[in-house]
Amino acid sequence: METDIDPRSLIGRKAFDRDGNKLGTVDEVYLDDATGVPEWAAVRTGLFTRDAFVPLGPSTLADNGLLVPFPRALIKDAPDFGVGRHLSPDQELQLYHHYGLALPDPQPPERPASLSDRDSERDFGRLAGQED
Repeated sequence: METDIDPRSLIGRKAFDRDGNKLGTVDEVYLDDATGVPEWAAVRTGLFTRDAFVPLGPSTLADNGLLVPFPRALIKDAPDFGVGRHLSPDQELQLYHHYGLALPDPQPPERPASLSDRDSERDFGRLAGQED
C-alpha cells in the first residue's frame, strides 16, 4: 500500500475482500511502532459484530475503498484483540501467521566495533572501562 497516505483518510472507508465482497468499514488504523507507517486496519464487519484486523502492506487503496487481497472467511477468522488498544508484538506475530505473511525485517543491529575502531581508541590512549 502507499506509505505516504494519511492513515486518518482510511477511517470510514469501505473495505472489500479479494473477490470484491464488502467486508465492512475501516474503524481504526494501527501504525508500526518503529517506522510510523500504517501497518494494520481494524474493519468493522457488521453492526453488532467485531472488528477484523487486516494487513495494509499487501492491500491497495482504490476509489471505492480498501481492497484486501484475502478471502472473506480468512479475514473474518482473524484474531480479535479489540480496538482502541496498542497491538503487542505477540499479537502482531499472530496476525502475520494468520495471514501467512512474511515477518518484516527487524531493525538492523548496531554495528559492532571493528578492529580499526578499537585501534583508533588505542591511538587516543583510551581503553574500554578506563576512566577519563
